[in-house]
Parts: sequence; C-alpha cells; structure tokens
Amino acid sequence: MDIGSISTKGVILGESGCPLAHTYLLTEGDPIRATLRLLGRLRRQLPGGAQIGAVGTTGSARRLVGAMLEADAVKNEITAHAVGTLSRRPEVRTIFEIGGQDSKIILLEDGVVTDYAMNTLCAAGTGAFLTAQAGRLGLTVEEMGELALTSATPARIAARCTVFAESDLIHKAQAGHSKADLAAGLCEAVVVNYLSNVGKGKKITPPVIFQGGVSRNPGVVEAFRRALGCEIQVAPQGALMGAIGTALLAAKGTKRARPFPFDLTKKTYGTRVDTCHNCPNHCEIMRFYCDGKEIDHWGNRCEGPGEKAVLA
Repeated sequence: MDIGSISTKGVILGESGCPLAHTYLLTEGDPIRATLRLLGRLRRQLPGGAQIGAVGTTGSARRLVGAMLEADAVKNEITAHAVGTLSRRPEVRTIFEIGGQDSKIILLEDGVVTDYAMNTLCAAGTGAFLTAQAGRLGLTVEEMGELALTSATPARIAARCTVFAESDLIHKAQAGHSKADLAAGLCEAVVVNYLSNVGKGKKITPPVIFQGGVSRNPGVVEAFRRALGCEIQVAPQGALMGAIGTALLAAKGTKRARPFPFDLTKKTYGTRVDTCHNCPNHCEIMRFYCDGKEIDHWGNRCEGPGEKAVLA
C-alpha cells in the first residue's frame, strides 16, 4: 500500500509480479479509515483461495499503516517508486513524480538510484495547486489539461509561490487572457516550478518516466516536453508504482507465516501524542493503539532511549 496525504493506493501482485487486484481512493485526512475502505475493495477483487505472502507499505503514513497491517516491509517513497518503475520500465533513467501535495525526482543509472530530490515547503508545483487554480477558472483538472493543449500563446504565470501564482492568474484573467491561455500558463508554471526547485542542478537524462496524479494532465505532459525537448513517457500504472515497488520489496523477505488480517473493521484503532520532557528537544511521541493496546510508537529525534523516557 502507498498511503499519501491526498490518495491511498493498494495493489496485490501475483507470483509473476502482475497485479491481481488494485484500487485507488482519497485519503481524506484519515489514513486508518482509508486503509479499511481500500482493504475491502482489494478483497472483493482477489481470486478465491489466494493467500497473501508478504505486505509492504510506503507513503507519508507508511509507519502508521505498517503497524496496523503488521507489514513485512516499510519503505520510503524514493526506494518504492524506483523499484516499482524499474520493474515495468528497466530502461528508465529519470523519474518525475508529482502527487497531490509533494513531488520528487529520481535519477537512475544501470538500475540503481544515483540521486533524488523532493519538494520541501511549497505546494505550488503539485496536484493540489492545479486543482485549486482549475476551480478558479471554473474547470475540472481534466478539462484544464485538455484546454491547455489548444493554446498557442500560454499566459506567463508566476511559478515560484502558490500565493503569487494565484494573484498573477487573477491579474492575467482580468487583463483579457483566454481560459485556454491561462490553463496552458498554469501547466507551464507547474513545470517551471518543478524544474527550478525539485530538478535544480539535476542532470535529466532520457528515458524520462512521468508518474503520479499530475501525469494524467496532458497539458503538464506537453509543457514538460517543450521545456526539455525530449519525449515524456507517462507510466500506464503510474499512480500504483509506489505500491507495486513496496510489494516487490516485501516479497524479497521471508514468506509471511500468519494470515493477512483483511477484516480489520472489528478492531478499534486510535492514536495519542505525548511530549517527552527528558531533554530540551521535547520530542512529540506518537503512540498507536489497537483495541486499547499500544502496538507501535515513533517520533523520537534523540539518540539513545529517549522514546522510553518518562512522558507527560
């Protein structure tokens, strides 16, 4: 499973590595509930008699859901996306991944990650930004992408900051720019932001694979192609690459001895945040409970036994 801030993705791979079941839904700020919903959908797709041999999680809620599912592998997004993409496109040299709230670039050589970067504080080049700006134009994201392809003169939209981009969009609209030119300008702004921040100083070498939710916007794909002067391949299962990668990584370990807990709806999950006062760092320790029993905790930034310190 790949549990992100905007969407949660799940896939079950057969022994050959081909998907037997997969699904995609919105996280809606509640990764626990999203996981329960996703498991129900996967279970309904799974062939009768199939057994789960290993479980992996990735994404921003990987630790939380990993504890919930008793995961055999909990992997970071860079590793999971690289492994997933290489399993489908072994020739890839550069991976662009733009999701709802974050974006990343992964550079590979001979099937090995040589460099990577992720966005930090600003979401100006992500799916959430495009969704918000499309709404200002009275369009869905899908409509905006198609409309952008019809523009011959994209409007120049400030790309460095979400607030500046919104202000610039309003100004350009009031100045008389068409919706098509504004849509194309927004797509170009995403690309400029990505290349000047996430891709800054990186040597982008074809073949380039573009994945994540924003890869389904043809206007952004075309803007990347014009900016780089090379083909931009869109992964058919791009939204699932993180989930596929972590499943493959989990499968490399020891085969799971215990049955996979598909029906978790009978259990009660909860979290509690405690502050450790053992040193001036005042680390926030997240405690995760199942049926009232603590099953995992994390958040300590200190060396040594800080997580076991007296908590207030």
